[in-house]
Amino acid sequence: MKVAILGLGYVGTVTAAVLAANGHEVWGVDVDPAKAETVAAGRSTVVEPGLDELVGQNVAAGRLHATTNVALAVAGADLSLVCVGTPSSPSGSTELRYVVRAVDDIVSALVAEGPSSSNPHAIVVRSTIPPGTIDEHIAPLVAERTAGSDKVVGTGMCPEFLREGCAISDLYDSPLTVIGTKDAHVADAVREMFGFLATPVKTVSTREAEGLKYACNAFHATKVSFANELGRLFRTLGVDTRLVMELFCEDTKLNLSSTYLSPGFAFGGSCLPKDLRSLLYLGRMNSIDLPLLSGTLATNELSISDVVNRVLATDARSVALLGLSFKMDSDDLRESPYVELAETLIGKGFDVRIYDPIVDFSRLVGANKDYVVARLPHVRRALLPTAADALRDVDLAVVSTSHPSVLEALVAEPPNTVIDLSGRLGADVEALTQYEGVAW
Repeated sequence: MKVAILGLGYVGTVTAAVLAANGHEVWGVDVDPAKAETVAAGRSTVVEPGLDELVGQNVAAGRLHATTNVALAVAGADLSLVCVGTPSSPSGSTELRYVVRAVDDIVSALVAEGPSSSNPHAIVVRSTIPPGTIDEHIAPLVAERTAGSDKVVGTGMCPEFLREGCAISDLYDSPLTVIGTKDAHVADAVREMFGFLATPVKTVSTREAEGLKYACNAFHATKVSFANELGRLFRTLGVDTRLVMELFCEDTKLNLSSTYLSPGFAFGGSCLPKDLRSLLYLGRMNSIDLPLLSGTLATNELSISDVVNRVLATDARSVALLGLSFKMDSDDLRESPYVELAETLIGKGFDVRIYDPIVDFSRLVGANKDYVVARLPHVRRALLPTAADALRDVDLAVVSTSHPSVLEALVAEPPNTVIDLSGRLGADVEALTQYEGVAW
């Protein structure tokens, strides 16, 4: 393929060199003549292990070129990658003018080619951009600029996951490669371009591809802050946080895994809220600020209030709460967020009917029983024997359990609104016109 890459900074130069090393004809473009001249001379514009050699080899082989002339780069190209900067504005918003300018330059050059080259072209943004940028800014710009011409130009988003210091190996051994697009030609072009990679290219919507990069970077930042925050506290308690985190990372079942990383409702139970409060207390007693852990509790409360507000925004007066224990297949009600949700809705005047396939009030004992009776004094009356009983003539259902009896009842007699808090209710329930996901 012939690939044009706009932006010869870190991402652009690494991507250009690796693509050229795998047989593509690559033309790098930069508005800064010094960068273009550096690459054209066979040197990297950035310091990165192995990149100078890779650039030099491919320039010498005639597979890698560099210029300030966009028209020269995109002439006859199959695909253009936009790798320009997206810095923060003073307010924190993402500055998109460089991306928009690059796309405008690409389309202008394509249209200026005239009918001599009418092959479909893919414009793929590799820069980090907020969800909605392709749909709301890039695609409309391309449609406007190509109106009345014979050019077929598709758009997409292909996020990069490169770390400085090991970017070349990261590109070759990326855990995933994603193209966000609704254009089959764009997806096929990216698959062909990255055909040398072992991992298959996954196709998603543009918004999901744009959001993925933010999710990754936010999680990386959170991990750094999490370890440092614990370190500030544990140091004062005589704990070697390095050893704690080494042991922490050995747990790939819960700690370093997909466990707990599904969007849904709030956490609860007998451990997580209690232990977070304990850490925050230790921080206060030792004059250590723990904003990340404190924010975790605050975010958890917002998960509950968000669902309450969604219920309040409807015309519902009766609510079926399907699932009460903090976790499926357990009757543990201690600090269950669903108990708090029921308490809040009852307090706001809703007729709340509860069904949980595991919870049997007659079998509750000790602290478990004491907790729910204290929070929901009328829980025995609110608990109904079947899901169908809870759903009968109800306006709205809030669902946390995917027990077969619940799914069957929902499909048989769906209320006006079904709010899914788990994401595990299955295709039949999600196909209901009344269905809403809590975070999707």
